[in-house]
Amino acid sequence: MSSVVVPFYQRRHKHFDQSYRNIQTRYVLEEYAARKQSESFILVTLTWSFLLSYRTHEQKSFTHASDEKRIKFASELSALEKEIHTARHRAREHLDRLAIQRMVEENMALERHALEESISRAPEILVRLRSHTVWEKMSVSLCFTVQGFPSPVVQWYKNEELISPASDPTKYRIESKYGVHVLHINRADFDDSATYSAVATNVHGQASTNCAVIVRTKYNLLILNNVFIFSCIVPLSYDVCFTHIDVQFLEKFGVTFATEGETLTLKCTMLITPELKRLRPRAEWYRDDVLITDSKWTKLYFGEGQAALSFTHLNKDDEGLYTLRMVTRGGVSEYSAYLFVRDADALIAGAPGAPMDVKCRDANRDYVIVTWKPPNTTNESPVIGYFVDKCEVGLENWVQCNDAPVKICKYPVTGLHEGRSYIFRVRAVNSAGISRPSRVSEPVAALDPVDLERTQSRLWRKIVISKDDLEGDIQIPGPPTNVHASEISKTYVVISWDPPVPRGREPLTYFIEKSMVGSGSWQRVNAQVAVKSPRYAVFDLAEGKSYVFRVLSANKHGISDPSEITEPIQPQDTIVAPSTPGQVVATRNTKTSVVVQWDKPKHEEDLYGYYIDYSVVGSNRWEPSNHKPIKYNRFVVHGLETGEQYVFRVKAVNAVGFSENSQESEAITVQAALTCPSYPHGITLLNCDGHSMTLGWKAPRFSGGSPILGYYLDKREANHQNWHEVNSSLITQTIYTVEDLTEDAFYEFKVAAANLVGVGQPSDPSEHFKCKAWTMPEPGPAYGLTICEVRNTSLVLLWKAPVYEGKSPITGYLVDYKEVDTEDWITASEKPTSKRYFKVTDLHEGHTYVFKVRAVNDAGVGKSSEISEPVLVEARPGTKEIFSGVDDEGNIYLAFECKEATDASHFAWGKSYEEIDDSDKFKIETEGTHSKLYFKNPDKSDLGTYSISVSDTDGVSSSFVMDDEEFERLMALSNEIKNPTIPLKSELAYEVLDKGEVRFWIQAESLSPNSTFRFVINDKEVENSDRHKINCDRANGIIEMVMDKFTIDNEGTYTVQIQDGKAKNQSSLVLIGDAFKAVLAESELQRKEFLRKQGPHFSEFLHWKVTEECEVLLACKVANTKKETVFKWYKDGSGIDVDEVPDLQKGECQLSIPRLSRKDEGVYKATLSDDRGHDVSTLELSGKVYDDIILALSGVSGKTASPLKILCTEEGIRLQCFLKYYNEEMKVNWSHRESKISSGEKMKIGGGEDVAWLQIGEPTEKDKGNYTFEIFGDKESYKRTLDLSGQVVWFKNDKAFERNEHYAFSLEQGKYASLTIKGVTSEDSGKYSIHVKNKYGGETVDVTVSVYRHGEKMPEVKPDQLAKPRPIPPSEEVLKAEDKAKSSK
Repeated sequence: MSSVVVPFYQRRHKHFDQSYRNIQTRYVLEEYAARKQSESFILVTLTWSFLLSYRTHEQKSFTHASDEKRIKFASELSALEKEIHTARHRAREHLDRLAIQRMVEENMALERHALEESISRAPEILVRLRSHTVWEKMSVSLCFTVQGFPSPVVQWYKNEELISPASDPTKYRIESKYGVHVLHINRADFDDSATYSAVATNVHGQASTNCAVIVRTKYNLLILNNVFIFSCIVPLSYDVCFTHIDVQFLEKFGVTFATEGETLTLKCTMLITPELKRLRPRAEWYRDDVLITDSKWTKLYFGEGQAALSFTHLNKDDEGLYTLRMVTRGGVSEYSAYLFVRDADALIAGAPGAPMDVKCRDANRDYVIVTWKPPNTTNESPVIGYFVDKCEVGLENWVQCNDAPVKICKYPVTGLHEGRSYIFRVRAVNSAGISRPSRVSEPVAALDPVDLERTQSRLWRKIVISKDDLEGDIQIPGPPTNVHASEISKTYVVISWDPPVPRGREPLTYFIEKSMVGSGSWQRVNAQVAVKSPRYAVFDLAEGKSYVFRVLSANKHGISDPSEITEPIQPQDTIVAPSTPGQVVATRNTKTSVVVQWDKPKHEEDLYGYYIDYSVVGSNRWEPSNHKPIKYNRFVVHGLETGEQYVFRVKAVNAVGFSENSQESEAITVQAALTCPSYPHGITLLNCDGHSMTLGWKAPRFSGGSPILGYYLDKREANHQNWHEVNSSLITQTIYTVEDLTEDAFYEFKVAAANLVGVGQPSDPSEHFKCKAWTMPEPGPAYGLTICEVRNTSLVLLWKAPVYEGKSPITGYLVDYKEVDTEDWITASEKPTSKRYFKVTDLHEGHTYVFKVRAVNDAGVGKSSEISEPVLVEARPGTKEIFSGVDDEGNIYLAFECKEATDASHFAWGKSYEEIDDSDKFKIETEGTHSKLYFKNPDKSDLGTYSISVSDTDGVSSSFVMDDEEFERLMALSNEIKNPTIPLKSELAYEVLDKGEVRFWIQAESLSPNSTFRFVINDKEVENSDRHKINCDRANGIIEMVMDKFTIDNEGTYTVQIQDGKAKNQSSLVLIGDAFKAVLAESELQRKEFLRKQGPHFSEFLHWKVTEECEVLLACKVANTKKETVFKWYKDGSGIDVDEVPDLQKGECQLSIPRLSRKDEGVYKATLSDDRGHDVSTLELSGKVYDDIILALSGVSGKTASPLKILCTEEGIRLQCFLKYYNEEMKVNWSHRESKISSGEKMKIGGGEDVAWLQIGEPTEKDKGNYTFEIFGDKESYKRTLDLSGQVVWFKNDKAFERNEHYAFSLEQGKYASLTIKGVTSEDSGKYSIHVKNKYGGETVDVTVSVYRHGEKMPEVKPDQLAKPRPIPPSEEVLKAEDKAKSSK
């Protein structure tokens, strides 16, 4: 199918109006035709003169038979032949002169091209623009000189906006003479002060120059400040260096509802910081992620802090998700909202809405395919078809293209006039009437792309070379090629072909012929009108019949032979209506919207999208939600009433039409989505007096969209199963004392949070706490650890004071932290801090840490708090910080924005990380996602650290330091570090290299060339030497030391000290005890591995695998081998002879064990050796390894298990299952009626190499039923089942056959057997037999099936022709038993 993308020749074509086409086009076509006819005029005239004269003399010869007249005719004929010969000679000379003249022109063009190529070069500016400062009302001339070939095209810009003299001819005038380009600015005013630039461009490159123009006024000269004057005098550079431009949307467009035909503007106001004229953001509008540009329907505007998108005439084509993206050098800020466009009121009541998205494709000289999308008909009767209208560009005369409505959403329009441009529109039709017309398509030109391919033009003097001039004298054209059907539908078939090659100089037309398959006759389709395009739509084809087609090409000389015949083509719709979408689920979203999701239909090919309808419960009236198909199976339905109940349904749509409506969704009430809160965590024992325990816990991370009302606490004693409620009413705090406990008993607790929705999930049970009175002198644990302000290398830790203080007041706190994967805790501060918050710095970005806090009093350090949850030290993208400012009334404030805030979020402001509740000094205003802290009476007491945290978010928080300078000037200044340290990207670390060398390294953020460093090992400085190779890469901040030989003497502490100016830092690495032993072991291992790999070695050691043929392969991979390398296999120390020596160059060796058994157990070894060394790999094939291989063999063999088969033996009945491989050690299971069978005298279990069997001795009635054979593999098991109640076997022509896709057997209730033959053919004729038997005998019935072709007479079946059953004798065991019974009587 052809692409809908507009072809290149459509993009290059200009769509002119009617006046141009009538005058200019007619003149060009007449001139072209005259030139084409002039070349063959002489030869054609002489030829026709000869034919006319000859025909005249021939008639005279038949009417006058006298000899004299014959002689006279012969003489005249001789004279005429001489004249023709002379004329041909002159014509040939004339053509030769034309050919020579053309050759000379081509050579001259080539020489001219070569000359121009030799002097071609990119633009080069010789004299650049000069800045000017002028008084108001004076004129300014900006000039520069540029050279280049071809001559550059120059464009002028004012503040990067193109200057068009036509827009203001009185203001600007542009001149260009001899490489000197001038821009005249007439009567300059203050608005003309700007940066002007000129850009010169040709095919080889581009050059630019710029200058500044300053227009001074006499009135404001004195009030200009120095900064403004300096910025105007110095021209701004294009390369403005700025790292970030912040764009904040102030007023945004929301979800919008409009109607077709209306005008509409979507706009956003924004704050751009900083606002630079030379470096402004770029505003981009998108509809459904497709960029929107200025057009007839949309107008874009951006300026003065506002971006707007205006619609001049809305259509449903404009519906979609609109996104405004503000693109800056620092990133992209965007905002999105949906625009809904309803159908305009129908001209006729009940008529459908207008179609949409009308597009043209596959355009040619007189043909184009028009496609569109159908409207949603929720309240109207279904669409029965469409009318397609066309109109020439420049006219208002619309012509209907089809007489009868077309049922699918595409139609081939023929009868276009070559060289003209057209637009199209579509109207929908239903039983009530015709809809409004759709939005018109983009203009399309009736042109043949082959013509442009046959014509090549050169810019130099407009030399045109046509393939017509290169193909010689072609008289009658050849037949077209590649004739095929490019479009097939139920009502028409589009035949396409390639023009003949060569086609000749004369214009071609085509004739299409069709023939019904089997008729043997051909009928010309376009006998009245010749076709110019290489494609044609054939209508009026009989339904259900197949046709073949052929095409003939023709010019004025004659008609070609027919083309090759197409394959048989049957008119039919290639696509069908889509299937119904699956289950529809509606969920709460906002107060006025609902999220609707559904399962895609089974067949979703060629879908245009989906339409969603909604209905108020009980109203039985459906309304359309979207008026343009959406492509996704999720949609947000807006514009609903809060508190109302709705149901939803979905239907799919494609070019054929709509699917059936899906099932209705469950009714849903429109409300903002609420959930239960998440679970609390971190339950901690804070105090115990022997009869009660005080517990603390952390609040849930998410409140569920509603404030948390309180908590429920449960308890249970150790080793008890049942939980008991502690409180019947809600606990409003995160601390609670549990009374009436048993002393010395152990308890565990869990807690759950509740909000308006309900009670959330409970926390995990706490650890077991012993109810024993605390009497230690040290303080108890701190609780309520909260981590906030997580950044790349730091975070802030908050906590609450211990409930149990000990024997003396608390004097401070110690903060400890460590990385998750390490064991050693690091104390963040040398001295205890008296505050209940601490900022931990110098953390590694991207690493995960945990924290704990210990309280200190005079008696010592108390219990540690609960360890915090792991925290990833990494600033989240888009992290916002608190910023300061002053409002219009002069109030000082701190502000914070959190886009993640919900209705249940709370902005908690604090000073020194204590929540602010002083209404006399502060005022807090929160609106939506913004919150401000106002200072009512600011003074020096307001200096300090201010913080904010937002609840019901993923830990959004920030802090702000208000110092003296910041307070006075209201600018964001941070405290300078008095004792600066060199920031480290990585602390001192080590790595073991390939040869066993140990590399110690540290990386700083940056190091200057004057920085110094030193390595210290066990308090001794180490110098650079062969044993300690020390290097410093200051560009990357890396300092390293490589130790060649790492031995037991190197145990100790390693330290790196760095100094860069006043900044210092150091990092230590302790390698003592187990840590040192691990490094030493790894170093020795790497050294041994390095030495091993110097000779032949195993890159992959010996391992086993099982093939599909149930063979066990022992495999290994080798490396660094050569021809002399010897490879050998051993088992239990003895060499194994193999049939084929492995090819070591392939790098892999294998040993096959075809049928594994216990005799194959043992220790297998593979060896490699040559003059460089040797290597050994060992695998012990016994024990668990042997069991694992048997299990893997069971899995492979189980896949090949055949259905259970019955074998009658002397002992009884044997059930058999054939497999590729069977071993009695495999785990198998036989069961009868779902009961496991154990091997015994009655039922014996056994097997062979390829079969597993169950022997049933002396079967009785009790042995009837289902038997199951199950073999267990390493991943899954495989079952085979057989019903032994009786055996039914089907035969065809006395040969048994099994069921497949063609034959289906069934046995119902153990009584009714049937055979079904699907898709009967003549090959199914024959004798069919059914055998029903058990050990006591049975019967067989024969049935003859005769298959006749359609139209053949079938004989009647008489009653006496019905098949009669024949008996089957019982088994020998039954006969013997009967004989014994008779003899006993």
